[in-house]
Amino acid sequence: MNELTKAATGEVPAEVPVVGFWEAFRFWLKLGFISFGGPAGQIAIMHQELVERRRWISERRFLHALNYCMLLPGPEAQQLATYIGWLMHRTWGGIIAGALFVLPSLFILIALSWIYLAYGDVPLVAGIFYGIKPAVAAIVLQAAHRIGSRALKNKVLWAIAGASFVAIFALNVPFPAIVAAAAVIGYVGGRIAPETFRAGGGHGQGNKSFGPALIDDDSPRLPHTRFAWQRLIKVLLAGLVLWLVPMLWLWVNYGWEHTLTQMSWFFTKAAWLTFGGAYAVLPYVYQGAVSHFGWLSAPQMIDGLALGETTPGPLIMVVAFVGFVGGYAKALFGPDSLFLAGAVAATLVTWFTFLPSFIFILAGGPLVESTHNELRFTGPLTAITGAVVGVILNLALFFGYHVLWPQGFGGALDVVSGLIMLGAALALFRFKMGVMPVIAGCAALGLLLRFF
Repeated sequence: MNELTKAATGEVPAEVPVVGFWEAFRFWLKLGFISFGGPAGQIAIMHQELVERRRWISERRFLHALNYCMLLPGPEAQQLATYIGWLMHRTWGGIIAGALFVLPSLFILIALSWIYLAYGDVPLVAGIFYGIKPAVAAIVLQAAHRIGSRALKNKVLWAIAGASFVAIFALNVPFPAIVAAAAVIGYVGGRIAPETFRAGGGHGQGNKSFGPALIDDDSPRLPHTRFAWQRLIKVLLAGLVLWLVPMLWLWVNYGWEHTLTQMSWFFTKAAWLTFGGAYAVLPYVYQGAVSHFGWLSAPQMIDGLALGETTPGPLIMVVAFVGFVGGYAKALFGPDSLFLAGAVAATLVTWFTFLPSFIFILAGGPLVESTHNELRFTGPLTAITGAVVGVILNLALFFGYHVLWPQGFGGALDVVSGLIMLGAALALFRFKMGVMPVIAGCAALGLLLRFF
C-alpha cells in the first residue's frame, strides 16, 4: 500500500481524504480533456481542484513545485501535473499524470489536422481560419502583456526584456543564447541584488490555508522523495534508452536525412529550448520547420497555433500539428497513406518533445524537495521570464505581419484582418474576455465574411 494511503499511521491527518492510485488516474484523465486556457488556465484548474477542493497538496508545496517546473524547459503545467503525480504515487503516478495531460490533445490534434489538410480549401473551413488568424496575433500580444505585467517588477527586469527583444528582433541572436545570458544574469544578480531577483517567476510563496492537505507543509518526506545517486543514475539511463532506441531505429531504417529522423532530432533540440512556454520556442520552431525544412508554410504555422489554442493540453502541442502537416505533405509512406504518415510524424515529435519533461521531474524531484525557497534556483528563473517577454513580443509582431500583409510588405494591406485583430485585442485587453470566446467570435465573423 502506498505511504500516502496510510492515514492511520499519523502521517496524514484523519480528516484528509485518502487518495488511491485509480482515483488519481481518473482525475488526471479528466484534466487532460478540460485543460484549456494555456498554462495560466491549466495551473489555475489544478490549484482549484488539488489545493482548494480536494486538498491533495498544500498551497506552499504546490507553489514550490510550480517554481521548479518554471525553471525547466518544457510546458510547466504538464510538468507540474507530473510532479504532483510523482509525489503522490511514485514513478508510475508521475508518468500517468504527465501522459494523460498530453494524450487527449494529441488525438484531438491529429483529427483536426487531418480535417484541416483534407478540407482546408472548403469555404467553410477557409472562412473560419480567416477569422481566427487575426485573433491569434492578438492573443500572442496579450500573452506578452500578461507575462510582462506579472514578471517585470523592476527596472532591471524591464531592461532584460527590452534587451531580449532587440537581440532577437534586430540582431537575430539565437534564442538559446538569450536564455543562457538571462540565466547567468539572474544567477549573478540573485547574489548581488537578491531583492531584485526574488520574484520567482511571478509565483510568490503560499500563505493561504485551505485546511489539512494530503501532502501538507509539514508532512514527512516519503522514501521515494529522498535523493539517492543510484536512483538518479537509473532515471537518467532509462531516459537515454527511451530516446536513443527510437532515434537509432529511425537512423538505421530511414537514414539521417529522412524527414522522420530530422523531425525527431529537431524536436529533441526544441524540447530543451522551451523556457517560458510554447510562445517562447515558436520562433525557433518556425525557423526550422518553415524556413529550413519546409515542412509547412507560415500561414499553416499560424493556423496550427490557432488549433493549439482551441484544444486542451499544453500549447506546445502545436508541434503535433507541425509533425502531421510535414508527414502528410511529404507523403512519407506513399500517396495512399497520407493520414498514417501524418499521424506517425505527429506521434514521434510529441514523444521527443515531451520525453525530457518526464526525465526532469523524475530525476530532479528528490533534489527539489530539499530546496524550498532557495534564491539560487529562483533568480535565474526571474531573469529568464523577463527575457521571454521580449521574445514573445517579437513573436506577436511576426504573426501580425503575416496576418496584415499575407503577400509580404510588397503586397496589399489586409484591412479586414486588421479590423478583426483590433477587435480581438479590445475584447482581450479592454473587456477581459477569455481566449476561447474571442477565437469563437472571430471564427464566426470570418465565416460570415467568407459567405457574405
